[in-house]
Amino acid sequence: MLALFLSSSSYQTLSFFSRSVTLSLARRTTLSALTMSMNLKTHAFAGNPLKSKTPKSTDPFSPTSAFESLKTLIPVIPNHSTPSPDFKVLPFSKGRPLVFSSGGDANTTPIWHLGWVSLADCKVLLASCGVDLNEDSLVYLGPKVEEDLVYWAVDLAEDGFVSELGGRKLCFVELRTLMVAADWADQRAMDELAIAGNARALLEWHIVSRFCGSCGGKTVPKEAGRRKQCSNETCRKRVYPRVDPVVIMLVIDRENDRALLSRQSRYVPRMWSCLAGFIEPGESLEEAVRRETWEETGIEVGEVVYHSSQPWPVGPSSMPCQLMLGFFAFANTLDINVDKEELEDAQWHSREEVKKALAVAEYRKAQRTAAAKVEQICKGVERSQSLATDFNLESGELAPMFIPGPFAIAHHLISAWVDQAPGDAHSKQQAGVSLSSL
Repeated sequence: MLALFLSSSSYQTLSFFSRSVTLSLARRTTLSALTMSMNLKTHAFAGNPLKSKTPKSTDPFSPTSAFESLKTLIPVIPNHSTPSPDFKVLPFSKGRPLVFSSGGDANTTPIWHLGWVSLADCKVLLASCGVDLNEDSLVYLGPKVEEDLVYWAVDLAEDGFVSELGGRKLCFVELRTLMVAADWADQRAMDELAIAGNARALLEWHIVSRFCGSCGGKTVPKEAGRRKQCSNETCRKRVYPRVDPVVIMLVIDRENDRALLSRQSRYVPRMWSCLAGFIEPGESLEEAVRRETWEETGIEVGEVVYHSSQPWPVGPSSMPCQLMLGFFAFANTLDINVDKEELEDAQWHSREEVKKALAVAEYRKAQRTAAAKVEQICKGVERSQSLATDFNLESGELAPMFIPGPFAIAHHLISAWVDQAPGDAHSKQQAGVSLSSL
């Protein structure tokens, strides 16, 4: 019926547009299948089981209800009956969560777990640091309704030390070490890493937001630590947890058979990764991809294709939680002009070179080494070893290059591209949802 209202030329235009859309959708379906085949919960720090749903305020597991229950319990600790829901607390010391390690022997890799403590033990830990426990000391993380538990985090505000608690040897370990030590095939390990990442981000945000950015007044926690508010009665500005968005992109040539990888001076030897950069105010995601690529390498980018995203709470404490937004970016130019203030080097690498780097890198060995390190720390004996030494060829020779492990979104961007059919320029639509190239 629509054809009745169109001229013949308009009808031809519409038919052409329809065919173009059909072809575009077909290409996107192929690439979309590749993207969606990856379970996004495999991204480290994603899939936090405590954050799936926020209970309503009237629910006993909600931040409001749990906070009110907490206020009544703290004054009577330890002479209190077990509440419903009960509370567990994850202590942190200088951004490091409390953990314990178990199961390690000559034949098995040790496994770390979060060192949850009771409210009574938390009060003792804080007292050992000269701090009194009060309801504003704790930050709400979320509930596990099926276990009748609400989880909290607390910052000890100084170098904490817990040698043993409840028969377990515990220690404070850097979150980045725990990230490498986590078995990405173990859902419980990935869940615990996500919880620890969220807790660290919130606690570090509390530290860097102690004063109001508008008037300089002191801020106080609100809503069980999920936000803060200026204590100045003439200001009362609300402050919410900070997230710093970062674009990370794998730049691909026009033939779709070479990828641009870069090195920074802070990288361990022989490691290459994707380009990345912070989004600037008033900038779209695809604009940030193009600007950062041009600034760092002098390469002009056209089409930008979204892949996936990853929380990244292991950056500097001044940026408590970055959000990595992953893209494929297709180059319009090929000549590289490296900004030496940003990068040490940037080079085009063939698909075969990158595929070989993925094949020889012993990510499982690196995971086992980091897990053993956590166990040594908990035993009071820290063993230092360079991560780069774990990415060697079977002969013992150094691998010529390697890329970040499965705990990083860069790994998934690069491996997704390697798995595409080589030389298929149209297969770029297999990487995800294409954003405007205009």
